[in-house]
Amino acid sequence: MFNVGDLIIYGGTGVCRVKDITHPDFGMPEDRLYYILEPVYQAGTIYAPVDNGKVYMRPVISEEEANELIDIMPEVHTEIYKSSSIQQLSKHYQAIIDTHKCLDLIRLTKSIRKKKEAAMKQNRRLGQIDKKFMKRAEDLLFGELAAALDMSRDDLDSYIQNRIHDNETVIDRTVD
Repeated sequence: MFNVGDLIIYGGTGVCRVKDITHPDFGMPEDRLYYILEPVYQAGTIYAPVDNGKVYMRPVISEEEANELIDIMPEVHTEIYKSSSIQQLSKHYQAIIDTHKCLDLIRLTKSIRKKKEAAMKQNRRLGQIDKKFMKRAEDLLFGELAAALDMSRDDLDSYIQNRIHDNETVIDRTVD
């Protein structure tokens, strides 16, 4: 069970803060305990049953895990996924997002970025499905990384670039 103040991943919404744990009065006789969740990067309030097995919930990764993921980003290799069927492409991307694993989201975003680069070389544009899922994966990944590192999403890009650059510099120095 989560505690008030905890940051959690809630399904496709992403990072939410547990604002309260209560028995809300929905005008029904049911006496069920609910998390009252406040999405960090969206407006609104979510009432999620504590015993809900339908929507994925887990704690946000730790600061250490976030930094480890950032450190391995350059080494994460992936292949471009192509499909002539929009439905098959959507199912493939959605299955990756539904794992709720940051490493899978890194792989997905890198794969779609490779696809975008390949399309640009052929003077073509990235498809709408690819754009939609890349944005979704980036929102979920970068939202969780920013929350884990206790920084704004706006500051995350430069933090990632600096951390990767610093690690590459350390590697270059050890090779000399």
